[in-house]
Amino acid sequence: MGKDECKTMLDALNKVTACYRHLVIALGSTSDSQNLREELKKTRKKAQELAVANRTKLTSLLKDKTISKEDRAEYERLWVLFSSSMELLEVDMKRSLEIGQDFPLKVPTRHLIQTGMTGSTTTVAARAMSVQNMKYEADSNIDTADLRELQAEIGQVGQMMEEMEMKVQVAPWAVEAKQEAGAELKSNLSVGNSSVGVISICEEEPKDDEGGERETNFASFCAVIVFFVIVTVAGVLGYLVINMS
Repeated sequence: MGKDECKTMLDALNKVTACYRHLVIALGSTSDSQNLREELKKTRKKAQELAVANRTKLTSLLKDKTISKEDRAEYERLWVLFSSSMELLEVDMKRSLEIGQDFPLKVPTRHLIQTGMTGSTTTVAARAMSVQNMKYEADSNIDTADLRELQAEIGQVGQMMEEMEMKVQVAPWAVEAKQEAGAELKSNLSVGNSSVGVISICEEEPKDDEGGERETNFASFCAVIVFFVIVTVAGVLGYLVINMS
């Protein structure tokens, strides 16, 4: 039960940090707006809440001396994944701070960049917050006031990561992966909503393996026929050229 709960909480954190990265990409572009700045603020705060919950849960489990060797190995693997997610969040928060300082909305100092991105980021933010519709409540100076909060939160995230390393000693290079690289991209499972906010993943349509195999075999057969036709024609032409000369 503990492992399933940890996986669900970690999955929620990964989805929110992924949404946050998507929103950061729009900063400084023609898609930038006051709503985007508010979406970034809410998303990163949600990510930090999930990070605290993950840290508390995994720390207590890894300090438990009664768990089995197999369970400990699994919790250490989840801990490494959690640490990686936190590192990515910290990087994106620093990037958001730098771009936000370069592209203030209230008193623009430079033109927004035409990146080719169009449309609103509301859908992505709503997924991160596990709501159907985003509610915008920030005032017009969010781009300057929020930068101060963001700078303080970056320090808090860095401090939390240092405390994590001191409380739990897990060597990342000693943890073995349980699946091949990129295996999650091939998964057709959909994750349901949880109490901590998980973004649904659309199920992939089942593939017709039998039909695909028939098409492959037919294409191979046609390729062989074309090859023999080309060889035959080349042989006949070569024979005629030799005799004519």
